[in-house]
Amino acid sequence: MFANSRRVVSAQQAPHARLGDIVRRHLASIYRRTPSEAARAAFADIRERIGSQRWMLDAGCGTGASTCELARRLPDHVVVGIDKSAARLAKTAGSAIPHNAILARCDCIDFWQLAAAENLRCERQFLLYPNPWPKPDQVRRRWHAHPIFPALMALSRDIELRTNWRGYADEFCDALRIAGVDASVSEFEADTPLTPFERKYVASNHTLWRCVSQGTT
Repeated sequence: MFANSRRVVSAQQAPHARLGDIVRRHLASIYRRTPSEAARAAFADIRERIGSQRWMLDAGCGTGASTCELARRLPDHVVVGIDKSAARLAKTAGSAIPHNAILARCDCIDFWQLAAAENLRCERQFLLYPNPWPKPDQVRRRWHAHPIFPALMALSRDIELRTNWRGYADEFCDALRIAGVDASVSEFEADTPLTPFERKYVASNHTLWRCVSQGTT
């Protein structure tokens, strides 16, 4: 059934006790992972297509439905949606994609790392894929506790994260504040859902949360 999405259950009821130590350690170090050749090719293609236009990033866009919706809402910007899954992106094949939307297969980690290396900036980032790692020992699988976090923020400090788990939003907000970025968490109603996840959560009567930063790009 469509409206039977499970609520997030976690033993972690507050931001992780080690969050501050983890985030500060990542902020003080350089991530040394080597991006794949496929990611380099995708990044080069995206950068060429963006050119000098104003643009925003939809990171982990899944099928690209959110990217297309954002592009329709933001006609003066190019909206780039990236996802590492070819299968998810293939679901958009044959659909009417707005002229200002770019969908590309690329690992978000590689994209952020390559963008940071080339000092590429965008006006805003959307993190709309809900966190799938609610267990306390999975904290390092969350973007804000991953070594890529500094590169993520380097692309743009104007960020909106959405989720149906308040703990994830609160933790992301705390990580941003540790990094010196003002942010806040609030409940919101998705009258026009951006993603299939939001649509499913609304139908399942879940409370939705978003963390929005007031960073400077």
